[in-house]
Amino acid sequence: MELLVATRNLGKMKEIRRILASFPDCEVLGLEDVGIEYHSREEGLESFETFKENALSKANYFSGLSGLLTVADDSGISVDALAGEPGVRSRRFALDGGSASFDLAGQALDDANNRHLIESLRGIPSKGRTARYVCLAALVGNQNSKPLFFRGEALGLIVDIPAGSGGFGYDPHVFCEELGRTYAQMTPEEKDARSHRGTAFRKVASYLAKRA
Repeated sequence: MELLVATRNLGKMKEIRRILASFPDCEVLGLEDVGIEYHSREEGLESFETFKENALSKANYFSGLSGLLTVADDSGISVDALAGEPGVRSRRFALDGGSASFDLAGQALDDANNRHLIESLRGIPSKGRTARYVCLAALVGNQNSKPLFFRGEALGLIVDIPAGSGGFGYDPHVFCEELGRTYAQMTPEEKDARSHRGTAFRKVASYLAKRA
């Protein structure tokens, strides 16, 4: 079985490949593997107000281009003290609400997002910094079947001082009380077992295993 994972985020792709390795009958393909080059249309795929809508938008788009069984996810972090923000705008938090330059990408954008998050929480005590990572994966078939959705969540506390060099995005600032360290300090196995993406994509793998 071939499965196209529709993301251009290298950190996310690495995690998804690792998680789906538990399903050996599935050949995980990236966009570069099937020759889908970047197009500016992709910038409008995540313009919706929910993780579900954004994930489905991406899955439908890339499934249409490739003709393959395709999974895409939308994920982010929702902070209680910020009324659930940045939520679906996690990847562009500093662009939408901060002073970051719009030409930022990669690690520079991650750093800007984290600075804006910490600044937004200035004056909020640690107990009030509860947050949850959310991942919503949409699986779209290569025929006229209904899309399927798989959700995962992971809890944490936002901390001012970053710790750890693993993971990506907000991981250095999200503290896991269960383990007593941030998501960036976890081993890949520890993170996969607890993360929002690990939960969602284990559900994807379980579904594919039953379908195979």
